[in-house]
Amino acid sequence: MKGMGNMNNMMKEMQKMQKKMMKAQEELHEMTFEATAGGGMVKVVANGKKEITDVEINEEVVDPDDVDMLQDLILAATNDVLGQVDQTTNDKMGKFTQGMNIPGF
Repeated sequence: MKGMGNMNNMMKEMQKMQKKMMKAQEELHEMTFEATAGGGMVKVVANGKKEITDVEINEEVVDPDDVDMLQDLILAATNDVLGQVDQTTNDKMGKFTQGMNIPGF
């Protein structure tokens, strides 16, 4: 019954890895990410769950005659901050899923 011992050890290792993954995911969700555009005129803040938690717009960049520029700055900062979340997620969770075909990580 040597095979059963190996299977039990493998299951224990999988449980340990699962706990580490859950802890890493919790840490990621508690992180805060920040991106700016237009030399800091627009700032977007997100959490590790990819939820936008804050948007700050410097009043100097608010020009009723150039709303397109403001929209572009908001889009740039938002895409940047969400990219940061994705990169950190890949860095933090990739070590657990490397070599495995697990979607969403």
